[in-house]
Amino acid sequence: MTGSDFGISRRTLLRTSALGLVAVPALAGCSNDGPTLVRPRPKLTHGVAVGDPRTDGALIWARSDQPAKLIVETAATESFTDTKRFTGPMLTPASDGTGRVRVNGLTAGQQVHYRVTLEGEDGATSEPITGVFRTVPTGGSDIKLQWSGDVVGQGYGINPELGGMRIFSAMAARDPHLFIHSGDSIYADGPLQESVTLPDGRIWRNTVSEAKSAVAQTLDQFRGNYAYNLSDQNYRRFNSSVAQVVQWDDHETVNNWYHGGLVAETKGYSERSMDTLATRSWQAFHEWMPLEPEEAVDSRLYRKISYGPLLDIFVLDMRTYKDTNDIDNGPSGRIFGPEQTKWLIEGLRDSKATWKIVANDLPLGLVVKDGEQKVTAYEGPANGDNGAPSGRETEIAQVLSAIKANKVGGVVWLTADVHYTAAHHYSPERAAFTDFDEFWEFVSGPLNAGAFGPNPLDGTFGPEAVFVHAPTVQNASPLDSFQHFGEVLIDGKSRELTVNLCDATGSVLFSQRLAPPAR
Repeated sequence: MTGSDFGISRRTLLRTSALGLVAVPALAGCSNDGPTLVRPRPKLTHGVAVGDPRTDGALIWARSDQPAKLIVETAATESFTDTKRFTGPMLTPASDGTGRVRVNGLTAGQQVHYRVTLEGEDGATSEPITGVFRTVPTGGSDIKLQWSGDVVGQGYGINPELGGMRIFSAMAARDPHLFIHSGDSIYADGPLQESVTLPDGRIWRNTVSEAKSAVAQTLDQFRGNYAYNLSDQNYRRFNSSVAQVVQWDDHETVNNWYHGGLVAETKGYSERSMDTLATRSWQAFHEWMPLEPEEAVDSRLYRKISYGPLLDIFVLDMRTYKDTNDIDNGPSGRIFGPEQTKWLIEGLRDSKATWKIVANDLPLGLVVKDGEQKVTAYEGPANGDNGAPSGRETEIAQVLSAIKANKVGGVVWLTADVHYTAAHHYSPERAAFTDFDEFWEFVSGPLNAGAFGPNPLDGTFGPEAVFVHAPTVQNASPLDSFQHFGEVLIDGKSRELTVNLCDATGSVLFSQRLAPPAR
């Protein structure tokens, strides 16, 4: 008997068995023709997840430990009477056992109960996993969404002494309809050790895995980073009950990555090409996250999520299309690229929603240097000169000017990346560039990583830090009180929008109410 007896090569069988993807059949007895093979039942290995909801359904994601078909049933109640059944793809080693199916034809604005099972090649079925999500409303209903980013960074992994990543349970307890994952969903460049001794002598404990014990360079190592995070029970429960809108940033690949870059020789990489690493990380991201790339504008990531008459969400990709970090970007530069810039301007102009949230995975006005390259290199659009827009700031200026020219109201920007939480108000009265209307950008994070900040503000667009919650000591551990998530509440009747900046317990640190734009 060889691996090819199961429709896959022996090399694939050995590799995927080591990852827990393929279970070896057991001998169940003998017949006249010899031993009878009984395949073990397929198993859902890392919970389930919901992504990119619509008025009639959402994407449902799962992973199997062996080749099996993804089956999803939906119902209006947890008793699962009068179910609808959806047959998804075969989950195979080609996608690391992962897959998703879009359930549709459901009622708008309703809570949906769903049940996920796997059907093996011999008809054996897995134990089910259940969850809930809400379909998008068609009327002016109350909306609650959360956002944050940065998971398992700076050597801080799943701490069993704390019960794991409990911030996800605190978020789930507030019963959000939607979660925007603002990037750095893994730290592929951040290996873990079993313990970290903090400057004050405290010990941070980590559960560890083979994939998280070294920097990720192979496809399987990138996949293993996602698998590690989803070994946390808090994260899995959150995924099963909250629809997600996911982005990616740099640590899904390597710190401060950009096209054409090379990882520093001192970082311990045998594969130094950022492009090669990004190709592998991009595949793992799309396998392990609840999104369908073909539903994106570029068949990759950036897209609009319409959430009823009160909200449109514009999900940006500020990593793939930007220019390099190690050049002086001169009078012009790229952070969105021309096609994405045009799409964002036209989408905001044409949106009929009361509120337009722009999910930007890099902050607009915070100076984030790329110390990996040289002192004058920057990660995001802000370049610290406080003057007229230059470099990547030119595309930001294009978008802001178009918002003003097209009289687009209700635009709010949400971001993470910098590992602290803040409320920034931008005004032309304080700015070097004045062709825009005032607006807010809110920052939140990290979810389970070192805390940093605050970063300096670039004066080009006139930001003011109205609120900041950041540590005084850099790389503060999650044992301290600087893990954060943000929350947006939209009142279905008044159309008023409220932003809450919360800590890891769910306590509100800061709140800002915004009146709806004039109709």
